[in-house]
Amino acid sequence: MRKPNDNQTFRLRGLRGATTSQSNSVQAIESAVTELVKELLIRNELVPKRIVSITFSVTSDLNACFPASIARRQPGWEEVALLDCQQMSVNGDLKRCIRMLAHAWLPKENVLQHPYLKEASILRPDRSPLK
Repeated sequence: MRKPNDNQTFRLRGLRGATTSQSNSVQAIESAVTELVKELLIRNELVPKRIVSITFSVTSDLNACFPASIARRQPGWEEVALLDCQQMSVNGDLKRCIRMLAHAWLPKENVLQHPYLKEASILRPDRSPLK
């Protein structure tokens, strides 16, 4: 684990988030993952050196590409451990959904900001973008 070396007190924290893709295409999945990662970084004031790992899960109707391969293109993410897996299939689950679990070193006093975007906002209305 890479713990930051500065004067702040940091804790290893888990961050969740999700979004949906417009379709099962490389372009649509790329757009959704890029937006989700960007929101995670902005909302939590994250820099790559503080991200330990991110696991992406996708519903079975998304198989055009790997979300981790899209996230890996981010500048400075060479040392971030990235993983893809398929989300458990449950009747009535949200279609074309991309979920994320990130582990990052954050200042102890930071309030975690979990991005739930697009149709995935129904999964956690308490954490969705402000209207």
